[in-house]
Amino acid sequence: MTDTRRKILIGVAWPYANGEQHIGHIAGAYLPPDIFARFQRMRGNDVLMVSGSDTHGTPVTVKADEEGITPLDVIERYHPLFIETYLKLGLTFDLFTHTETQNHWEVTHDLFLRHMEKGLIYKDTEAQLYDQQADRFLPDRYVEGICPNCGAEGARGDQCDTCGAIYNQTELKNPRSKITGNTDLQIRDTEHFYLDLGKLNEPLIEWMATGKEHWRSSVHNFTVTQLEKRELRGRAITRDMTWGITIPLEGYEGKRIYVWYDAVIGYLSASKEWAAITGQPDAWRQWWDSTENPDARAYYFIGKDNTPFHSIIWPAMLIGYGGLNLPYDVPANEYLNMKGRKFSKSRGTMISIRSVLERYQPDAWRYALTAMAPEGNDVNFTWDDFVERVNNELIANWGNLVNRMVPFAYKRFNAEVPEGKSPDDMDRHLLNEIRNGFDKVASLYEGCHFKAALIEVSRLTHLVNQYITEKAPFALIKTDPEAAATVVRTALQSITWLNTMWAPILPHAAQSVWEMLGFDGLLFGSQFVERITDARGEHLVLRYDHNGAIGQWEAVTLPLGQHLRKPQALFTKLEPETAEKETEGQESS
Repeated sequence: MTDTRRKILIGVAWPYANGEQHIGHIAGAYLPPDIFARFQRMRGNDVLMVSGSDTHGTPVTVKADEEGITPLDVIERYHPLFIETYLKLGLTFDLFTHTETQNHWEVTHDLFLRHMEKGLIYKDTEAQLYDQQADRFLPDRYVEGICPNCGAEGARGDQCDTCGAIYNQTELKNPRSKITGNTDLQIRDTEHFYLDLGKLNEPLIEWMATGKEHWRSSVHNFTVTQLEKRELRGRAITRDMTWGITIPLEGYEGKRIYVWYDAVIGYLSASKEWAAITGQPDAWRQWWDSTENPDARAYYFIGKDNTPFHSIIWPAMLIGYGGLNLPYDVPANEYLNMKGRKFSKSRGTMISIRSVLERYQPDAWRYALTAMAPEGNDVNFTWDDFVERVNNELIANWGNLVNRMVPFAYKRFNAEVPEGKSPDDMDRHLLNEIRNGFDKVASLYEGCHFKAALIEVSRLTHLVNQYITEKAPFALIKTDPEAAATVVRTALQSITWLNTMWAPILPHAAQSVWEMLGFDGLLFGSQFVERITDARGEHLVLRYDHNGAIGQWEAVTLPLGQHLRKPQALFTKLEPETAEKETEGQESS
């Protein structure tokens, strides 16, 4: 029998392990892939969702220098917090690891040596900023100034957060050392290894020329412009540092592989680590090997500032290595801002997701951040909007529907799904409308249009609420109990189908509804934390086990007479003063 399940690789942006994540991170790059992964698993596809903490980024060493501790101390503080947050929010990583592992070092060395063997790495001397007060070269995150492209203040040494431009640090205007504050920086020559992206420009243009119709226009247009109008050039892949992955050649002990090269390799190394942990060391090939499975699809979920690394540089590295599947889609999101400013943990502009999960339900955040999703443009977050989304959309629509009908059926129909009379035209029309919604909602999930999927499921939910209002079973039961039973049966069947459509966005509530309707088992699998030991020491990983999950993307029939379980409220309504209190707290912090 032929296995028709598609292999879906979901690569999720690797967060710097230098501080807690904020709601902008979650809305832009972490919640969308989980919604997508849950949907794909429900469709019966084989999902491998991987990511991990980026431990070699200079933000980690900057944090360590500021506090007078080691980079490993910083990692051991924040990596477990990421895992704790993802558990609470319900992010189903098949593996969330980090880059300071023996496996990642080995995979990175392998790519470096393969690229060198193929003539894609060369040595050259480049000018870099040197802080004579600190007596050291300044890696890119150790310097900031004015963006040479858009003129924004506070631009980093390698990339501008405002316009997304990538440049050499010597192009930065009015550069300042973040170590000493020195503005009288020298420019000195230093030897580094370069990835010859110029040799890969034409292969990338050919790759972009076909099969990208489903890409978001912002990602597609940016990528094509960079390749066709500006062309690529060699880019340094090493830095003068003592923290990070060593260069697998003798004589370069004072240099390390630059984080932009090693971090994207994490998608491949994490896949290999997952395979090893699960006792099937070659299983990663089913998602990666372009000869063994060219039909596998790789999706990379990121924020827009990471677009060039995932639509240009990582594909170039994969082409250069050979034999590995290229990205099928790079659904980069815009920014979730606050008061018009980008959330930034390094600049202290943030609302910690871990903190707010202690005060509000995870599905409330999953709903609100999907409803606000910055899929096509930047979106401004306000606490008023959060409260509005939760109280007047989520609770007033889906929560209201479930909390109206399930307790009514439980109390008035002996906790069973009643049969009633034969359905009339209105009953049949509603059931057809809801059931037909599966195809449209599936298409939206499949295309990574999660906000639109939420809107469509909300519309269908509203139709059922309207139906109940018009049929008025709460009054009808007094005069025609059998007719009321028909309404209840129709509504409960609609709820069963809607629950499936809501499940990728609202998995915690979906499980509760599933059980209240009398079904057994878990819609989704289980998450757990595991401690792994390798040659570089111990590290925590977050894993997801799909085995035993019964959630399927299908119109499950709710059996007549099925016993209902005791109802419970799905969501907690937010107090009217919530927005004011949170806003005041944010402004005073």
